[in-house]
Amino acid sequence: MLFTKLSSFYFFYFSLLGLLAPYLGLFLESRGFSLLEIAQLTSILMLTKVLAPNIWGAIADRTQKRLMLVRLGALVTLISYIGFFFAETFWHYAVAIVVFSFFWNAVLPQFEVITLFNLAHARDKYSRVRLWGSIGFICSVVIAGATFDRFGIGGFPWALLLVIACIGLSSLFRLGEPRSNGERAHSSSFWSLIRRPGVLLFFMVCFLLQLSHGPYYTYFSIYMEQIGYGKTKIGLLWSLGVWAEVVLFVFMHLWFRRMTVTGIMIAALILTAVRWFLIAHFADDLMLLIFAQCLHAMSFGAMHAAAIHYVHQTFPLESQGRAQALYSSMGFGAGGAAGAYLSGLVVDFGGYSLAFELSGGVAALAVVLLCVQRFVSGSR
Repeated sequence: MLFTKLSSFYFFYFSLLGLLAPYLGLFLESRGFSLLEIAQLTSILMLTKVLAPNIWGAIADRTQKRLMLVRLGALVTLISYIGFFFAETFWHYAVAIVVFSFFWNAVLPQFEVITLFNLAHARDKYSRVRLWGSIGFICSVVIAGATFDRFGIGGFPWALLLVIACIGLSSLFRLGEPRSNGERAHSSSFWSLIRRPGVLLFFMVCFLLQLSHGPYYTYFSIYMEQIGYGKTKIGLLWSLGVWAEVVLFVFMHLWFRRMTVTGIMIAALILTAVRWFLIAHFADDLMLLIFAQCLHAMSFGAMHAAAIHYVHQTFPLESQGRAQALYSSMGFGAGGAAGAYLSGLVVDFGGYSLAFELSGGVAALAVVLLCVQRFVSGSR
């Protein structure tokens, strides 16, 4: 029953991402926005991940009421999303995206802490719970792709509303509340951990990883449509990458027994660079594109699982809310926002291939930084 409770939240939370990542750009394009405006609006979606998780994380660590904050965030997400239906201009959409995504982005880091606490000694099974988020992503991206192909992209806002309501309902399950047995950590001790060279590098690598995903999350669907793929096939391509991620999550706990977190991250980043290179130059070759999408298991799945384990191992329970929030805000927030915005400038200047080439270079830079750190101080 515990696995069902935890998995249902991940299922619906990432179902929403399965709508936003592939179809927000296509929806905005259908509303007449330019490629640069689409990049700017997408970067706003990412930018709220910088501030929201840190505010929520600080409150959660202070109050130790993470479950209540998850439920509150899910409820306010639903209420604030209504503004999306009244948006018409660029600034209308910008405000609507800021408000609803602020609360949506705030809840996941706290639910990660709740999940690891409730799994207790079975924490190596985290990836098996988290894979239901990937399955939710797949279901929404495939169903939405077929639906939008048949009836048009105009139903996009209603699909989002339905999934947000389901997130709210799935947050109502009774779960164990993580509470520290000791004194609440002082801010100074938290930041002294952050200032350690290895920890700083970890957050820098998370930033670079999501920076490299900028063209993918912003323009992949539009790029594929320009090449000639239909919305159904685009949806299948997105879901294929996440299916590979699901398979990896099933066996991830075995990988952790054989390799260090740093080793897993280096391997994942090398294959991430390969993935972006293939998309940059061989997107019209379906077989190579399928292979590139399968590498999503590494560029997201392996990296995310390794990062969650790193945070859990490095930070004490009383500061894990802020630590998970910082991981989310530095990577998915600051890195994602910078990637989305910069990809707009690059695509406007040199096209999609150049943007994905530069993404490969960013992933390769992250590999170099990790290898240097590992050489200097040894593996973790």
